[in-house]
Parts: sequence; C-alpha cells; structure tokens
Amino acid sequence: MVQKTSILLILILAISCSEKSMDDKYNWVELEVTATAYNSLPYQTSYEHPAITAWGDSIKPGQKWIAVSRDLLRKGLSYNTMVKIDTFEGIYLVKDKMHSRWRNRIDIYMGENVTKAKEWGRRKIKISYAVKKDSIETVE
Repeated sequence: MVQKTSILLILILAISCSEKSMDDKYNWVELEVTATAYNSLPYQTSYEHPAITAWGDSIKPGQKWIAVSRDLLRKGLSYNTMVKIDTFEGIYLVKDKMHSRWRNRIDIYMGENVTKAKEWGRRKIKISYAVKKDSIETVE
C-alpha cells in the first residue's frame, strides 16, 4: 500500500512540475483565426497518400493535429508548434500545411469522421500557440 501511495505521489508531482515547466519555457501567443476541419480522405488531402501530411508525417485518427495556412508559418506556427484551441481540450500540434490560397486559417484534423467535420463547419476561434522563451531574458 505504501508503495502504491509513493508511486501516485511521484506521478502527481511529475505532472504538476511538467505543466509548470511548460509555462516556464514558453510564452503563449493568442490569435484569432478561422477554423475549419478536415479528414484524411483522398478527396480532401491527396489521392496518392491521403494519410501523409505536407511535412511527411503519417496521420491517423485520434491524433491532435492541425494544418495551418502558410501565412501563419511566418507568425511562428511552424512544424510541431504546440497550440491550444479555445473549444477543445489539450494541446494540438502543427503537422500539416494548407493550400497557399488560405489566410489566417487553421484546419483541425478529425480523423475520417466526415459528419463531425461538417458539423464543425467554419468558425472564428481563439488559439494560443507556444513560442519558446528567450534563454537570455533580463530580470528587472
């Protein structure tokens, strides 16, 4: 019993420290974007490789991934950037790029559930994305 309690205490400490260290390492930049949803189906992505992202990652249902419009890449939403979406739990990763015609837009991956993606539709939302803090910040 003591061993189980010790393990549980260590896990709780590790989780609380990891969240704190994330805030210590990153600034979270807020941004309002238009959000749509997409699926890993040939007619929405690629007929040759529907489950491969623009950066070459293999995508599968259940992953918290998003695609971003190319103008957002210049703002810091580049490959593997962590993103919090105001209407969803958890952290999403930037793993895909959208067609160059889109601006200020993200596409939320919803597996192969076309109904869920259509129900989501298109809406304006707020996101926060992680920007690594400068390691040479001055203390005032």
